[in-house]
Amino acid sequence: QVQFVESGGGLVQPGGSLRLSCAASGFVFSMNLMAWYRQAPGKQRELVASASSGTIRNYIDSVKGRFTISRDNAKKTVYLQMNSLKPEDTAVYYCNRLPAVGSWGQGTQVTISS
Repeated sequence: QVQFVESGGGLVQPGGSLRLSCAASGFVFSMNLMAWYRQAPGKQRELVASASSGTIRNYIDSVKGRFTISRDNAKKTVYLQMNSLKPEDTAVYYCNRLPAVGSWGQGTQVTISS
């Protein structure tokens, strides 16, 4: 059974940082592209960043230079380091494979507000 458990969200002020974690199970983690997605209120879920099992990393333009995705294949965990956070980063953040397959985890709420 494929499962994703996200954690690390919270309420931070603009300019702050957070590190999200996602523990995955139920599939061969090392053989899959992994990604972080987010869904802001009233908007569709969007892809934020992706990581190959090697060194390829991709980001949407709005987070380039601020967010860093990484993964630990031994721990079957993917991370998202978020710096210089902005109010527009407020969303529920999810991880999944890329392309996303199957069910989603509960996500972790990130709120950027002063």
